[in-house]
Parts: sequence; structure tokens; C-alpha cells
Amino acid sequence: MRLLVLGGSVFLSREVAAEALRRGHQVACLCRSGDRVPEGARHVAVDRSTAAPAELVAAAGPEYDAVVDVGRQPSWVRRATEAWPEPHWVFVSSISVYADETTSGGGPGHTPLHEPVFEDVDLRTQPEAYGPMKVACERTVLDGTGSALALRPGLIVGPGDPTGRFTYWVDRLADLDHPDVLAPGDPDDTVQVVDVRDLAAWIVDCAEQRRTGVLDAIGDVTGLRELLAAVAVGVSEPAAPAPTLTWVPQELLEAEEVAPWAGPRSLPLWLPRPAYDGMLAHDPGPARDAGLRCRPVADTARDTLAWLRATSEATLTGLTRAEEAEVLAAWRGRWDRPARPRTTLRG
Repeated sequence: MRLLVLGGSVFLSREVAAEALRRGHQVACLCRSGDRVPEGARHVAVDRSTAAPAELVAAAGPEYDAVVDVGRQPSWVRRATEAWPEPHWVFVSSISVYADETTSGGGPGHTPLHEPVFEDVDLRTQPEAYGPMKVACERTVLDGTGSALALRPGLIVGPGDPTGRFTYWVDRLADLDHPDVLAPGDPDDTVQVVDVRDLAAWIVDCAEQRRTGVLDAIGDVTGLRELLAAVAVGVSEPAAPAPTLTWVPQELLEAEEVAPWAGPRSLPLWLPRPAYDGMLAHDPGPARDAGLRCRPVADTARDTLAWLRATSEATLTGLTRAEEAEVLAAWRGRWDRPARPRTTLRG
């Protein structure tokens, strides 16, 4: 298969290119910098933000069997579909296309979408436009090519993660000097993750099979306590003390100005409830039926820790240890609180 990856130098798109190369496919990666393109791929140095369709074809060539795109700016995707309308497309979208983030069991065909935004928006100033722009990109691909699949991942994790969200918990639960760990919200709050390597393998499968339609690209629904326990198993060392999770309620986290999801002074993976009850609780059945296979979270955590320790520029986000200690002290000392669970994690 002759595969064109629009990207190929960062996280998911790079892993897609690497997986296709491992299978013996011919791979071209179209991106500005070739420093991180996998060895064996042909680097096509093009700036998608300015290149016209004819310029894209002149740089990369016209003949491909499949295209994989992770783009989020509608104009970039529109010009690419005009350049290569004939190959099979796999477009990587996002569960952020869904307007309903409250209802569990969501998925294509029954969960409403945001209204599309077909204009390019600067996400640094308008991050809320991400989902609506992805809706527009999906429509462009599905309407503008002869054969296409739109995949909607949720939280992608694993080695190379540039967001630092899952990586925060890998780093935190591996910290033997601070075994008392602040855990956010309710232990049974739902979460879904998919390892970048499993998702990339499935994307290449779908390109090979020329699968069409729309699917969520998600792993199984699990409780946060179960996920953190699996992470602890993956990063544990023999005879090391087991970390203990102290579950702090949402009300205190908000009062202490702890941010959800990611970023400075945040607790990654925590989402305010009930507003986001459904965001990480989509139906994984259709993806599983279509061939997505997910490795154990403990294996992902083990490999992510190895990558983190070997990579000086890896991103970490979330509370510092000092900030975490302040919030725990506030919970223990200043709040009239009901009994809350504590979870000792055993490797």
C-alpha cells in the first residue's frame, strides 16, 4: 500500500507512519519538519497552512492508495481532499465533535454534534472551536472523497504523549518519595483511554481494509480507581511501598482552584460532574467489533514511564507536589467532611 500521512512527526500520526512501515508499506509523511519522521518514510516538506492543492500534489505526488489525516483546520483538510480525492481516506477526528457530553453511552448516529465551523479559528484564543472545526473537517472528507472513514478518538495515551495528562499519573504513582496521592472526585467516575500504538495499528488496518463510515475510536469504560490501580501496577517496583489514594471531592477541588483535565494546577483526567458524565463513557462496542484491540493499561503505564525517564523534553502537566500537599492539607484540616474512601494500591 502507498500511504500518505498528513503529519507523521508527532504522537499519533508518527505512530501510524511507523506501524505502516513495519508492515512493509510505502509511506510518505507530509509536514514541515522531518526531524521526527520515522526512518524509512519519505519526508515531504510542505507547510499545509499555505500550500494550494496543486502545490501539495507537486510536492508529494498524485498516486496513493490511502491517506491518513489528523488535521483540525478546515482549510487544510479541504485543500488536501481537493489534492487527493481518489485514495481511501482515514480521517482522525475527536469525541469533541459531540455537543452532548453529559449522557453516557454516546456514539455516532445518536449523539448530537456541534454545528460545524468551516473557517479556520485560532485555538489559542478560542479553544471551544476545536470540536466544531473537527465536525467541518469530517464533512469535508466524507463529502469530498470517494471512500472515507472518520474515526473519533477520546483520550489517547502512551509513549510520546505531548499533552501530559496520562503521563501525570504515571509519574505521580511512580514517585516513591510521596506515597500519599491526591485522587480527584469519585472513585467510580468513568474514564476511557486508548494506547496510541493500538489506535495506530487499527488505523492502518482500516486503511488496508478500506473501511468506511464513522466510528468512535475508544477503549473500554472503566472507573478511575480501576485505571489508577492499573497504572500503579505498571509502574511498581519490587518491595516498594504501595501508594495510597486519598479521594478528595469535587467541591473542595473547585474551592482550592484546582483545574480539571490538564494544565497548570490541574488534576489530569478529572472532569467536573455531572456536566461531563458522558465524555469518557462512550459505547466501545462498535470499535471493538470493527477490530480495535486495546492492551492492558498496566502495559501502557510501564512503557510510558520508560519513555518519560528516557525523554528530557517530555511534557508533564498537573499539580506540583507542593500544590498537592496544600490541597490535601485543606481537605484534612479545614473542611467539615463526611467519610471518604482511601485506596491502597497493591502491585
